[in-house]
Parts: sequence; structure tokens; C-alpha cells
Amino acid sequence: MVSEDELDMQDAAAESAEDDFYSGGEEDGFDSDDADVADYEFIDNDSDDSDDLISHRYQQNYTILSEGDIRQRQDDDIMRIATVLSISKVAATILLRYYNWSVSKVHDEWFADEEKVRRAVGLLEEPVVPFPDGREMTCGICFETYPSDRLRAVVCGHAFCNSCWAGYISTAINDGPGCLMLRCPDPSCNAAVGQDMINVLTSNEDSDKYSRYFIRSYIEDNRKTKWCPAPGCDYAVDFIVGSGSYDVICRCAYSFCWNCTEEAHRPVDCGTVAKWILKNSAESENMNWILANSKPCPKCKRPIEKNQGCMHITCTPPCKFEFCWLCLGAWSDHGERTGGFYACNRYETAKQEGVYDDAEKRREMAKNSLERYTHYYERWATNQTSRQKALADLQQMQNVHLEKLSDIQCQPESQLKFIIEAWLQIVECRRVLKWTYAYGYYLPEHEHAKRLFFEYLQGEAESGLERLHQCAEKELQIYLNAEGPSKDFNEFRTKLAGLTSVTRNYFENLVRALENGLSDVDSHGACSRMASSKSLGGGSSRARAGRGKGSTSRSSGPSRNIDEPGHWSCEYCTFANIKPATICAMCQQRR
Repeated sequence: MVSEDELDMQDAAAESAEDDFYSGGEEDGFDSDDADVADYEFIDNDSDDSDDLISHRYQQNYTILSEGDIRQRQDDDIMRIATVLSISKVAATILLRYYNWSVSKVHDEWFADEEKVRRAVGLLEEPVVPFPDGREMTCGICFETYPSDRLRAVVCGHAFCNSCWAGYISTAINDGPGCLMLRCPDPSCNAAVGQDMINVLTSNEDSDKYSRYFIRSYIEDNRKTKWCPAPGCDYAVDFIVGSGSYDVICRCAYSFCWNCTEEAHRPVDCGTVAKWILKNSAESENMNWILANSKPCPKCKRPIEKNQGCMHITCTPPCKFEFCWLCLGAWSDHGERTGGFYACNRYETAKQEGVYDDAEKRREMAKNSLERYTHYYERWATNQTSRQKALADLQQMQNVHLEKLSDIQCQPESQLKFIIEAWLQIVECRRVLKWTYAYGYYLPEHEHAKRLFFEYLQGEAESGLERLHQCAEKELQIYLNAEGPSKDFNEFRTKLAGLTSVTRNYFENLVRALENGLSDVDSHGACSRMASSKSLGGGSSRARAGRGKGSTSRSSGPSRNIDEPGHWSCEYCTFANIKPATICAMCQQRR
């Protein structure tokens, strides 16, 4: 089923021949999600190797707009309409507002039937009533007599005093954005009130409020633009329809999905994200917990949790009913003959006879469901926390540590950008990994081959990310704390850059597979790939935020066959090692 936003964007694509459509091509990789270095406001984008940092990324398929950019676009559209239709800027503004700032729609409608458009919009060519020529006239609202220079009228000719006009406009502005489509105060008149009159008659406060409505209308009424949903952000995004990814990164560094405006969640689709967010906030899990961990009082039916003590339960006032926790019978019927305070013979007998089967099954099912949800949610939340920490570490590295490291190791900052790229990769991979747990939660239990292959790919990507994170976070501290240049710093550079590349490959495979719905997986192929990988004898690893489903082994990424003399390709991480080495410099696995 196609969402409303997607239909809107498809309609918007047909509005103008000037729209540039972008295709993601055959490569359905991880690249379009990676933040361009310039997208993080704390990243210096003037470095010599900035092109290298983004060489693997897709062309940006959106434009970030500031308030100045929005005003400029408004002025350009207004001027274009005014010039083509030979009308005033005020009239062009009214037309664009009526047609939701669609220049092509204005052109189509105007040239199809100008008179119809004028009537609908309120752009009258001639006055409905002649403006009185007398020195004194009566206001049509307050019915007071004023000199003619203290009365005003729009094209229709209905005259009202300045104070009544000001009150009418101020009330409309305080009522909300509807003031942008203001009409003549005369109930029978449809004439539009232009922005020129509003600017003259309103106070500074009302004028500022009207200006904010005017700017916001350009974004909110245009189907190709949206505001960044980050709290306090005033940037807007102009999205190019037809691109391969909905992920957007604002200048405020917040990444979100254009289609659903939730935080960026590739490779998980918007429907899965909506279900996951609803489940995290809904009462359903509370009810599951109550069902799994409590029993209803036999008398008042209120749920009671028992976390310790004997089987003698007393309900809270005003009920105060005393009963057995196991069989829910009245405690007056219990005693030493039924097993005492810590057992119940009646319950055991009834259970053997099948009396409690249905209730116990429901409670067990609720408990299993809750445990499964908790398993995925905890790992989802852990990766979110890790991502926030990585973002803070990235900013700290950019603002403080990079300069310090440059001084200690006697290397220019431009030669240390491999560290920034590693942290950018960590931040993005944490985001992807977080959403794979939502994907895993909704993966059907009966599709065993898909689930096995998914868990394998997820485990490989996760363990690769942990190696990269460990290197960037822990091993880098050795060189930050050094008193002078380190001889093995270049080896560290090679290792971190290699881990970044390998981790990117892991996550490209994971993203590509999930976006394809694991459609290319068959039970024999997936299992054979995993079996052949595990039979290579590599040591397994479990990620710190692991799935809890077992250990992982060799990467599912495409292997690189190194034919160059003097190198060999690692079977586990595809790193190119020098020929004499017997242990991979990247993953420490033996050749």
C-alpha cells in the first residue's frame, strides 16, 4: 500500500518540468545514509581530503533551506508569476498562496480559465461598488463618519475605516494561519486582501506573526518541502522526488526519514518503524507484564504481584480477601493438610487433572512474549545510547582531541581525517544496527532460513562494529596520552582505516539484504554459506550489545582476491596483508 506522502510526492513530481529526478542506480548500498562530512556542523569541510571521505557516498538528493533561502525562493516564485502573467506582486502572492505555492499549477489554471481563477481567488478586475468621492463617508463596520483619507478599500470598493481594518486584520492574525487567505470584511464580498494593506495597518507584533505564517506556509503547503522535525531547528528540507533513499541529514546534525519524519531508520521500512514505536509507547506491553507476573484477586479481580514470601495472600483494603496464591482458593480452606504456607496440594492435584491448563498457558505465552520483546527492545535501546555517546565522542574528537593528537604525533590535522571518518562510520552503523533489532522482532518465526541468515549477517556486522569502536575508542587513547611521536602510529592508521572499510562492507551487505527483504535467501543457500564460513576455523566473537542468540564468525561480505605479488587476502575480514605475515593485521586471525 502506498502512503499519502508517497502519493503526494508522486503528484509533485509532475508539477514542474524543472524538477531533477535522481535514481540510486544498481548499487543499493549503505552510502546514501552516511552523513556527508559537511552535514555535521562540527566537522571542518575545508580539508584537502574531504573528497576522499565522501567518495563512496551517493550524491545528496535534498537541499537544506535556511529562513533566508526560503524567503529568496518565495520572492523568486512571486516574481516569476508576476512577470509571466503580467500582474502585480501582491496579486501573484495571493495566487501562489491559493495554489499552495505551485508555480506550474498557477500557470495551468490561469491559462485554462483566467476568469474562473480570478473569481475563486478573489482577484477582481473591477470594483463591485464605486469608492465614494465625498469628503466624508460612513464606515461599513462601525457606521461612524470619517474623512475619506481615513477609510480604505480593496479592489471591491467596500470602504472601512482604518481602525476597523486594523482590528479585523489583527483578529485574523491572532486566530492563526487563516489570515493568509483574508477576504473583504463585507459578508457578501469575496475580494482578497493583499499583503500591502496588511503591512500598512498592522502593529509590529502582528506584522512579525504574519511574516512567520507566510514563511511557514511556503514549507507546509508545498508537498516537496518539510521542516526538520528536530526540536528547536528552523531549517527546512527540499527533497528531490524519485531518489533511492528517504534519509535526510539536516544542518543541525539530526537525521530523519523524509517519508514518515521519524528519525532515520534505513534499512527498516516506515511501516515497521511505526509499529515498533507504537509498541514501545502502547499499553499492550503493560498488560502483557500484568498477565505474566500477576494474578487477579478471586474476589475483587484486581491484579496482584507476588515477588516473595509464602502462598498466603491478603488483598489490599477494602477487599482484604485472604487466598492461596497457587490455587486462588480461600485461605480458610488451607492449612497443614494442604501443604502449609509454601505449597498447595490442591493446586498440584488440579494441575495434574488439567484444571489450570488454559490459565497457565495464557500466562506462559504472555511471559514468553514479554521476554522476547524485552530482548529486542533492550538491544535497540543500548545501540541508541551507544550512538549518542559516539556522537558526543565525535564532536569531542573534532573540537579537542584532533588538534592535541596533531601536536603530539607531529602530523597535520588533514592527515588525521581517517579518525573522523571512523567515528562517522561508527555513528551511522550504530543507527543501522539499532533498527535491525526492530526488523528482527517482526521477522516471522516460521521463516527459519531468513531468520538464521539475518542473525548471521547482523552478528557479523555487529562484531565488526565492535572491533572498530574498540580501536577508535580505546587504542587511540595510547597515542593521545603519548609524550611524543609514536613509531607505530602509521600502523595504527592502517589498522583503523582498514577496520572502517571492512565495517562499512559488513553493513552494506546487511542493509542490502534487509532492503531486499532477504529475498535471495533459500534454506540451502543461507545455511551452506554460514556452514562454510564457520568451518574455516576462525574464532567466534560476541558483540557487547549482542543479540543473545549465540556467537558470530566470518564476515558475509564479498571477499577480495588479491592477485598482486607480496599480498594475501584474509578470509575473515578481506584485509590485504603483506606476504610474510601469518596473522591478519586487522582481525588477528591466522592465515
